Amino acid sequence: MVEVFKTNVINHAQADVLIDQLRMAFVDYDVNFDLDDCDKILRVEYRAGYIDSQLIVDFLKTFGCIAEILPDEADLLAG
Repeated sequence: MVEVFKTNVINHAQADVLIDQLRMAFVDYDVNFDLDDCDKILRVEYRAGYIDSQLIVDFLKTFGCIAEILPDEADLLAG
């Protein structure tokens, strides 16, 4: 499963710290930022199943960051 979040992370130093923290807290998740995207994307991948998206949002909040789940294209086409 892959979950994509829009964030307010603005620089690579902040993203690097958050990636380290996310990897320590969620050891089975692959995480990366795309700060070149206008939504300052955080991608989280978990090959073994479900991603608790709210847990990621709440975790980032503890670092003063805002994250919101971006709907995938299938959700947009269905709705």
